[in-house]
Amino acid sequence: MSTLLNLLDAFDELPQATDLRTRSYRDLGDTVVDVGCGGGRAVGELAALGKKAIGVDLDPEMIEVAATRWPAGEFHVGDATALPLDDASVTGYRADKVLHVLADPTPALTEAWRVLRPGGRAVLTGQDWDAIVIDSADPAQTRALVHARADGLPNPRVARQYRNLLLDHGFTGVTVAAHLVVFTGEPALPVLASMAEGPWLDEQAARAARDRVFVAVPVFLAAGTRGG
Repeated sequence: MSTLLNLLDAFDELPQATDLRTRSYRDLGDTVVDVGCGGGRAVGELAALGKKAIGVDLDPEMIEVAATRWPAGEFHVGDATALPLDDASVTGYRADKVLHVLADPTPALTEAWRVLRPGGRAVLTGQDWDAIVIDSADPAQTRALVHARADGLPNPRVARQYRNLLLDHGFTGVTVAAHLVVFTGEPALPVLASMAEGPWLDEQAARAARDRVFVAVPVFLAAGTRGG
C-alpha cells in the first residue's frame, strides 16, 4: 500500500494535478462521494469547500490513512460496484483513477446512477496508460515498457471511453476534456520505478539529478448529469 500511496502523492502534489482536481469539483453540489478515494486528498479538499464529502475505497489501510490525514471527511471501506450509500443520496459522484482497475466498468456506472439524485453530476477522471510519453535514450525499450505497464492493468485504456460510458448509462450533457500532467524532476521517479528497474531506471534517475526528466501523462475528465 505504501508504494501506491507514494505514487498517488507524487502525482497529486503536481500543480497541474491540483488544477485538474479543482476542475473536477465543479457543480458537484453539497453532498459528494469520492469513489476510490485513496489517501483522501479530494475528500479533504471538498470538505474544506463546505461539502459533505464521503470517501470510499476498497483498501482498509487507505481508508485508515485517509481518515487520519483528513478528519473532516467521512470514510468507508467499500467497492465501486457496491457503494455503501442509499439510493439518490448524493448530489455529486467523483471517480478519479479508478475505472482502469475494473475489467468491466458497467457496474460502477450503474452504481453512480443509483446513488446520485436526479440532476446530480458524475465526474470521471483518469490517465490513459497506453499513451504516456517519456523521454529516454532508448525509445524502443521505453515504448515496450509503457505498453507492458498498460497491459498489466485490467482496463488501461478506459479513460478514452469515459464519454461513451456516461452516454451509454443515460447521463446527459456529457462533456470531456483532455489535460496533460508533466513531470520534469525527481517526483517522476516513483512513477518510472513502477515500470522498470536496472539500467533504464538508472538513466532516468541520472536525468532527474540533472533536471532533465520529461514524463507527460494524458488525463481525461468527463462529466454528465443524471436524468430524472
